[in-house]
Amino acid sequence: MLHVRVIKTKGDSKSVQVCHYRKGKRVIFKHIGSGSTEQQITILLEMAKVFIADHTKQIYLFDEQQPNEQDVLLSQCTYLGSYYTFLYDILRAIQHHIGYTLLTDTLLNDLTLIRIIEPASKLRSIRLLQTYFGIHHRRQRYYESAPKWLELKQTVEKQTLKFAKAVYSFDFSMVFYDVTTLYFESFTSDDLRKTGFSKDGKVQQPQILVGLLVTPEGFPVGYHVFSGNTFEGHTLIPVVQDFIKKHKVKHFTVVADAAMISNDNIQALKQEAIHYIVGARLGNLSSDMLTQIDKALKREDGKNIRLETDKGFLICSFSKKRYNKDKHEMDKQIDKAKNLMRQPSKIKKVKFIKTDNSKASLNEELITKTKMLLGVKGYYTDMTADIIDNATIIKNYHELYRVEQAFRVSKNDLKTRPIFHFKSHTIQLHILICFMALAVSKHIEIKTGVSIREFITQAKKITDARLMNQINKKEITMRVPVTKEIRKIIAKLNLPH
Repeated sequence: MLHVRVIKTKGDSKSVQVCHYRKGKRVIFKHIGSGSTEQQITILLEMAKVFIADHTKQIYLFDEQQPNEQDVLLSQCTYLGSYYTFLYDILRAIQHHIGYTLLTDTLLNDLTLIRIIEPASKLRSIRLLQTYFGIHHRRQRYYESAPKWLELKQTVEKQTLKFAKAVYSFDFSMVFYDVTTLYFESFTSDDLRKTGFSKDGKVQQPQILVGLLVTPEGFPVGYHVFSGNTFEGHTLIPVVQDFIKKHKVKHFTVVADAAMISNDNIQALKQEAIHYIVGARLGNLSSDMLTQIDKALKREDGKNIRLETDKGFLICSFSKKRYNKDKHEMDKQIDKAKNLMRQPSKIKKVKFIKTDNSKASLNEELITKTKMLLGVKGYYTDMTADIIDNATIIKNYHELYRVEQAFRVSKNDLKTRPIFHFKSHTIQLHILICFMALAVSKHIEIKTGVSIREFITQAKKITDARLMNQINKKEITMRVPVTKEIRKIIAKLNLPH
């Protein structure tokens, strides 16, 4: 009597066999195939069952188990592997929805797509396209086409912006800006790759600076690349001016963090009639101003005030929750300073310790100033209260985390860094591909409410099994049924048919 046997082979693969026993020994009657996923094993088990029924004419105990036409077909096939064609089709549809397929170069779009699924070098990405989808691109074609793609940056940004207007009703009324650093696996600098302040903690390695503009939802609409030693505060005006000029923007409000604030930047923004909401570094204010703020807020939870300064209107708010957090941090730092004071030989540069003629002491003036700022957060804007109230200013600034979310997706999920390229044009191309991949990824996250990693994981469950018909030697595919969960996620994307 024939039996189905499943055994573990190399790695995570399993082999499905049909066997029988002769004189107490197992004899392999037919090797059906090998698979590494539950869906593949399920198909192979079905093929084994049909094979037994076909060769032994064995009747199943239950009617629903009797082989149908599909089962008979499976019995004539050999399992070759599987593709993630469903996932490819969905991502490709989103690329088409955004308008990237209008750029005509299929290889560029495929490299963008595979970067979302499994970030890798450009040449390995070409191999992965073959492995995952059966899509073949010549390696030489990448070298021939890549230099031309750099000319597409402005076209890509315009198409992305057009999509943001249509889908997210983006109208330039509020644009969020921030920068990040991307380091290189190298210690050699050049005109673009330079050492500087690293947000990745790679101070000895060359880097570049990337400025990113996003909508209030966090969808990217533009980017700019700077040399690694550029001070981030010097990037705001060039990026904003370039964005306004390219897209002929008339009304514009930029939201940025405190690193972007300076007298020169404020004057430039006012000269260009650009509205702004930026974080304020309250520690730089005079003692008189801090006293005024402290008296006005009265440590009332949720209270806010507006003061006129040379940088525009200063809005300050007080939060009891923030106060408790700030006080806890301050107390820890003061205790650390006092402990170091008891061991003069171990004193180093820390907050709340000042040195005068090689003598160290607690910085009581700084401690007093810090206490006045506990629980207080500040924001600068040029807009008057009749245009936008304090609560809205604070709310809009807090949405700046959308840029940070985009950077996290870019760095962690799309593996934008570390960068292994060494030439300026290949670096620029790498950032272009990552920007396109970020646009697709953020659109999925915003519309579905799930992370891009979770989306990829769920979509990869829908595989297309590749089978070779042994009679006509033609390859056929059979798709795993699409689950209700996947259908719900895809429905939220509202993809055009």
